[in-house]
Amino acid sequence: LAVPRAGRERGVRGGAVLGTALLYGIVLDAGSSHTAVFIYKWPADKENDTGVVSEHSMCDVEGPGISSYSSKPPAAGQSLEHCLSQAMRDVPKEKHAGTPLYLGATAGMRLLRIADPQSSDAVLSAVTATLKSYPFDFRGAKILSGEEEGVFGWVTANYLLENFIKRGWLGEWIQSKKRTLGAMDFGGASTQITFETSDAIEDPKNEVMLKLYGQPYKVYTHSFLCYGRDQVLKRLLSKVFQAENYQETVTNPCWPTGYRKSLSLSSIYDSPCTEKERPGLPPNTTVIVSGTGNGNLCAVHVSKLFDFTNCSFSRCSFDGVFQPEVSGNFIAFSAFFYTVDFIQTVMERPVHLPSDLKDAAETICATSWKELYQKAPRLEKRLPDYCATSMFVYLLITKGYNFNNRSFPNIAFQKKAGETSIGWALGYMLNLTNMIPAEKPASHRSMLYNYWVILILLFVITTLTALLTAVYLLRRSKSSTI
Repeated sequence: LAVPRAGRERGVRGGAVLGTALLYGIVLDAGSSHTAVFIYKWPADKENDTGVVSEHSMCDVEGPGISSYSSKPPAAGQSLEHCLSQAMRDVPKEKHAGTPLYLGATAGMRLLRIADPQSSDAVLSAVTATLKSYPFDFRGAKILSGEEEGVFGWVTANYLLENFIKRGWLGEWIQSKKRTLGAMDFGGASTQITFETSDAIEDPKNEVMLKLYGQPYKVYTHSFLCYGRDQVLKRLLSKVFQAENYQETVTNPCWPTGYRKSLSLSSIYDSPCTEKERPGLPPNTTVIVSGTGNGNLCAVHVSKLFDFTNCSFSRCSFDGVFQPEVSGNFIAFSAFFYTVDFIQTVMERPVHLPSDLKDAAETICATSWKELYQKAPRLEKRLPDYCATSMFVYLLITKGYNFNNRSFPNIAFQKKAGETSIGWALGYMLNLTNMIPAEKPASHRSMLYNYWVILILLFVITTLTALLTAVYLLRRSKSSTI
């Protein structure tokens, strides 16, 4: 993670004319399951202010994530064209050349790079060629590390909520007295947890030191590859197939009763997350899977995805990964939000304590496919998997990250802060365009604002004095007449 330093003049400022009303930036979040295009805007004369960058618009790219185009890389670039055309409309034409454009790919491409580095390079080359063909200031396409994804998500959330720095009512910069929020992200192929801690971080790989607005932050972060929603569901089916000895017909306790589907083994074992469990059967072997809606048995299978036994540190989350005790408030977004939102809105269940999450997961598992479909027909594609996903989220947060009855209520499940989506994309752009300086902004940046405040105060005082004088003279005039 490159921590920006005050005084560096590259980035947005270098590619745009100062004095114009607004500046823009574009980030493509190339996730494992889909790509989202975010367009940000901010006042040109307040580049280093806090809280001024906001989401101007966004566009969801149709089709799967770019990693799915490994066999036909040019199609990965072509898939982006519709949203890039929208970006050309959303950003004023005269600003196109000065608008930085970035693409960051996450766990889907990390997995493809592990499985097939040549295909990974070909996909990145294809999307680069497409992005370069547009009139924006293209700054590169890269695969983010899991740690970068976690830290940039943490930066985004705390920047939007003004937890780093804010302006006083007289225009002066003041350090926020609020503690930073921890951030939990649950994507398609990985999940991240990131939070500030005063505890010793025993594994150097998990420690990131940041200096933002003159304030140092010691941050713990870890990204668990293969623990994103889509990969969890594949791994879970592998466990179910194993338990049933890969028979032609198997029962899945994590699917609702009345739901039945035919799956090929190749669709389950086509990932580095499951390939070690690949059975010695032809890849085109088809298995018929029927749901039984058994929450307790589903929880048993989901538990097999974690290793809670091995730990070479004083304490661990799971899979031997060090984690200090969680503390303070957290914000949980992406599939964390969608899962809890489904529980609250579709199932109409509250989620205040870990037991609420567990009970809701068991209720979803016990609900038939017919009932679920009647409740939410528009969610048909993902509907069969909410039992498994809810159970996984419960076990991850409680047994994995060790949230309990005291700390769980400190988690806010949110998609946005204000009108801006929470995720790594904004933090990534803020870092690459140097919009969060390491040092506290100089006070002279606020002088113009201070002058306006002083002028307004003088105007108010003068007006009040004139009114009071007029009232006094009027009363005196009346009393002398009497």
